[in-house]
Parts: sequence; structure tokens; C-alpha cells
Amino acid sequence: MALKTSFAALGAAAVLATAFAGQAAARDQIHIVGSSTVFPFTTATAEAFGKLGSFKTPVVESTGTGGGMKLFCGGVGTDTPDLTGASRRIKKSEIELCAKNGVAEIVEVKIGFDGIVFANSKEGPVLDLTKAQIWKALSAQVVVDGALVDNPYTMWNEIDGGLPATKIEVLGPPPTSGTRDAFSELVMETGCEEAEAVEAFKAAGDEKAKGCMKIREDGAYIEAGENDNLIVQKLVANKDAFGIFGYSFLEENADKIQGAKIEGVEPEYDNISSGKYGVSRSLFVYVKKAHIGTVPGIQEFMTEYTSGKAMGEDGYLADKGLIALPESEASKIRTTVANMTPLDPAAF
Repeated sequence: MALKTSFAALGAAAVLATAFAGQAAARDQIHIVGSSTVFPFTTATAEAFGKLGSFKTPVVESTGTGGGMKLFCGGVGTDTPDLTGASRRIKKSEIELCAKNGVAEIVEVKIGFDGIVFANSKEGPVLDLTKAQIWKALSAQVVVDGALVDNPYTMWNEIDGGLPATKIEVLGPPPTSGTRDAFSELVMETGCEEAEAVEAFKAAGDEKAKGCMKIREDGAYIEAGENDNLIVQKLVANKDAFGIFGYSFLEENADKIQGAKIEGVEPEYDNISSGKYGVSRSLFVYVKKAHIGTVPGIQEFMTEYTSGKAMGEDGYLADKGLIALPESEASKIRTTVANMTPLDPAAF
């Protein structure tokens, strides 16, 4: 009986493999989804790769990190993406979702670093903010006179007299965004600690102080979707508003917007690269190993992406705002790509 079951399973696998091969014959372009922050880097690489002439230019969609992971982990076959970009590392729950849907081997490729900026129009004031001040402006609850209360602040100068007497209005990413995840961890959680509010949340029964990372929903913070270019446009139209997005968008729009200093440090390439700027994160591309050799050009595309001419310090992605990895780390990444070594789920 067990032997019959085994043969049945093998037969089913063979049918799936044949079906996938048949589908793949109809798709000769790489399909990539994922982070809006990683999108400009992947798009630039796709265009350069297409110009080499050996393969068609990959199709790249900006779906957000969370949305990209859902699509990527939807299964194996040409109706699912081959790669996804992420502005944070893949989560254990996403690895489990992938495995549940047959995506057993995932290759993790770190492409570089990015800073998260708190920016406004060049027509607005130049600010130097602490993480505690940003937290007080955006947290759903804050501590006032020792008590945990719904955020009462409507103006920046109510938080600190040295800040502008303007309405708190911040445009930022939704909860599905990797930028939102990183901002919550690097700014909201740390800002809550700096504001000495963690104990108040714990006293209210929040053992892990998750309340520190809950963003207010009274209109002061506006979810602007996954389109960072739209946030830039809105900042230009309203000099009193601020936006949260990746450094690359600040770099591309430096003639129109400016980044606030955080804890006295400007969001500049060297400060992010050195770790001096305290709101930086790693960027990734994830590859579905089952599609390699079936959808043409995947390994060659990733070889181009991780080459020195692309993601190196003087590569064409640096012109788009990507902060390069140290060469020792970049070399290890290239080895991973050459061997297409899948990540170890047990490490999560």
C-alpha cells in the first residue's frame, strides 16, 4: 500500500513537472514583484540586462514587500513570480507560506543598504529630529504626566518648542510595506525607549510593548500606499507635510525635497554606508530556485544584479541611491548566486 502511495506521489510530481515545463515554454521573460524601494534598482538592472541581448528584459512590478511575498509564495509555476524584492528580510511566516505552497528552496540575495528618510519640501524648514520626537508625533498613545493617553499632539511645537508651529501631517507606507516594518523597528520602537514610555505600555498589560509601534489613526499619519513617487509629489504640493520613504527617492528628487537630520546625522550616502545614520536597513532579492533553468535567464540576471558594475560602489545602481555592500560581503553574495544556494529555514 505504501509503495502504491509512493508511486502515486511520484506520478503526481511528474505531472506537475511536465505541466510546469509546458507553461514555461510559453513564458520567456522573468517576472519580478516586490518592494517599492527595491523597484528602481531592479528596474535599472532589468533594463541593463535586456540591452545585453541574450534574454528579454524582465517584467518588474512594484507591489510592496508584503504583497510581493504573498505572490512569490503562491506556488511554483509560470503563473507565479520568479523573484521578489524586499526592503526587509523574509519572515519565518513567509518561509512557512512558501513551503506550504511548494516553494521549497529560496535563494536570499542581499543587494545593498538603504536609509529611511523623514523628508519634506525644500520650501519647508530644515529639521533635526530625535527618534523620541518622531515617536511622539506618530504614536497612537503617548505618556503625558506619567499616564498613557491617546496622542494629544496636533502641532510639532507641542512636542518641542523648538519645532515649527505647524500641523503634524506625515505621509507614509502601509502596514504591508517593508519600509513600514523597518521604520517601526528602527524609529518607533527605539523612539519609545528614548521617550521612556516602554514601562507605561508594560504596566498597561502590553508585555512586549507592541503599543510602542502602533501608529496613530486620527489623520496625522496618512497611509499613502506603495507609491513613493506619489508621496514626493504631495510633499512638493504641501511644504508643511513630511514623508517617510527610502533614501533612493530622496536622491532622485534632491532638487525638490530634503531629508531631516536624525539625532544630528544627515541622511547621506557615506553616513548610511558607515552605519552612522541610525535609520538604515538591508535590501534583498529572493529567487525561486525551482524556476531556474525553466524560465530562461534567471541565474544570468542575478549575476548581472550582483556584479560590481551594478551593485558595486561605483556601479550604476549607486547612481539610483543604492548603498553598496562591503566588498567582502558582496563577494560572498556572488558565490551564493553562482551556486544558487538556498537559505536555511532552520536559521529563522
